Amino acid sequence: MEANKVLDAKGLACPMPIVKTKKAMNELESGQVLEIHATDKGAKNDLTAWAKSGGHELIKHVEAEDVLKFWIKKG
Repeated sequence: MEANKVLDAKGLACPMPIVKTKKAMNELESGQVLEIHATDKGAKNDLTAWAKSGGHELIKHVEAEDVLKFWIKKG
């Protein structure tokens, strides 16, 4: 999946992945995609809810070797 920006939030505990995601999203144009890498298991629910409440689209998420990867399209 093609992303316009990649955010490394590995090793960060809640709520830091959300805080960093929000900051990175502010740097993108509408329609661009942010790829997030996180290790906090709570990030799955947190990022899903955050994307929905912010009008963004969670395109895809995968889990590979204890790393959660998310692709969120800016609304």
